[in-house]
Amino acid sequence: MIIGLDVGGTHTDVVLLDPSGPVERTKVPTDETDLFRSILSGLDRILDGRDPGGIERIVLSTTLTTNAIVRDRVEPAGVLVCAGPGMDPELFRAGPHYHRVSGAMDHRGREIQPLDQDQIRTLAVRLGEQGIRHVAVVGKFSSRNPAHETRIAELIAPYVERVFMGHRTSGNLNFPRRIATAFLDASVYPIHRAFFEAVGAALREKGLTAPVHVMKADGGTMSLEASIESPGQTLLSGPAASIMGALPAACTDEDVVVLDIGGTTTDIAVLVGGVPLLQPLGIEIGPFKTLIRSLETRSIGIGGDSHVRVREGRLEIGPDRGGPPRALGGPEVTPTDAFVALGELESGDPALARAGIAEIGAALGLDERSAAQSIVEIACERILAAVDRMLARIDGQPVYTVHEMLEGYRVRPARILVLGGPAERFAPHLAAQARLPVSLVPDWGVANAIGAAMARTTCEVGLVADTERGLVSLSNGDAQWRCDRRYTREDALRQAGEALRALALASGADAEDMDMEVTEDLQFNIVNGFSTTGRNIRIGLQIKPGLIRGYRPSTSTPRSDPC
Repeated sequence: MIIGLDVGGTHTDVVLLDPSGPVERTKVPTDETDLFRSILSGLDRILDGRDPGGIERIVLSTTLTTNAIVRDRVEPAGVLVCAGPGMDPELFRAGPHYHRVSGAMDHRGREIQPLDQDQIRTLAVRLGEQGIRHVAVVGKFSSRNPAHETRIAELIAPYVERVFMGHRTSGNLNFPRRIATAFLDASVYPIHRAFFEAVGAALREKGLTAPVHVMKADGGTMSLEASIESPGQTLLSGPAASIMGALPAACTDEDVVVLDIGGTTTDIAVLVGGVPLLQPLGIEIGPFKTLIRSLETRSIGIGGDSHVRVREGRLEIGPDRGGPPRALGGPEVTPTDAFVALGELESGDPALARAGIAEIGAALGLDERSAAQSIVEIACERILAAVDRMLARIDGQPVYTVHEMLEGYRVRPARILVLGGPAERFAPHLAAQARLPVSLVPDWGVANAIGAAMARTTCEVGLVADTERGLVSLSNGDAQWRCDRRYTREDALRQAGEALRALALASGADAEDMDMEVTEDLQFNIVNGFSTTGRNIRIGLQIKPGLIRGYRPSTSTPRSDPC
């Protein structure tokens, strides 16, 4: 049996699956100040009377890191960059504690400027005195040679709590995105560490010893232990889980929009022929463009518990969330209160909800019912407008699915699939405004947790060989080894495949369920004078996202318009 657990900003969803599908499901409030109790409460409900020894796999997804960035509630982090000549790293400033240091490598990983170690120690002392506990260290060509990043990390380690090095984020060359990625790793680390510790404590409390995985933004999973080294990989893991949970409900002969409406945010995705779209370069979230491999999603700050208020005579919804709805004793009016006031939802105290809606109505010059209708209509308008913007952006560039690039393809959605806690209430109102049919995903309330539970373990490696220098480097780590000039593309493919398989097995992948594919395959000659003196070989491999074998998707809620 498998446990899928999605920790959102508003609710924690937990499901228990056997090979035939979900057998238990529950939803409990998330208390971000006591994640241990939130997670333990959900586990208590689904494991009541069951032997924890029968659990084979546990997979978690979370929107906590995403919500923290969207709401600008991350801790300050330091950044040390060494760029060398030709590029001003000030153009890519990330946060106020951002410093350029001496030292540079060229594009082949050769040192062209040494580090000034005294300068680095001085900055480390300053960061420590300023209370900066987490620092990103990024070199321009660190994926070719990480020696400078490694040494800087050693020098500053005594003064800070944690150092995140850029060469471990991705094997792709993109200095600005590498800076943003390492900075976000450092910024979200405290939030993810609290999540990590709460999960571990809750699982120990229940006697659960099964392997634990965390959902990644690319629709796959990684081990919980690995996630603490790369917490940025959990960004958009909630939306990724939602996409995987919607896959079984999507037809393979049409394009669909997927909406996961939560308490804090609505996550938007697109499936082309039943296959998720991919961000070819990496996540873009807020002002940050990263190298974090991701499914194509967009998050907007509208959900069932978004703060509703009136400013200068205009109704505003989100992006912040002030707590639970008024109906449940919360401090602010929310769309959930509007549904309660309209009689479409039985939750909490209707009198509290109506009183809050009446306050909004008085500020707008509307009666209670009209105010409630306006809140729901404007929330839906904003969600659908975000869908239109996303589709327009996708159609303005090549379309990448997790399988292939579709040159010139234009997305033409045939329907909208909706899931999430308030999905059932929003769906008819979205259908009234949208130009497309709107359907609920089976088990819509916990489909994200189901998607997490059924997601395959994914990982990627990049290999670069410079036969003139006689050096082979593996991305996302410090592995390097020697080669001679007879080293070939076939050697590189074989060694990259071996490395990917070993990484996947260490991450908990099924040895018989590895759908590998080549993502980069380049080689060119190195010429000095008039002679070829070696080759530069670059190989990228990945295990593609997908659903694990042996488990059936949820079928408890039939589609009203089946494929």
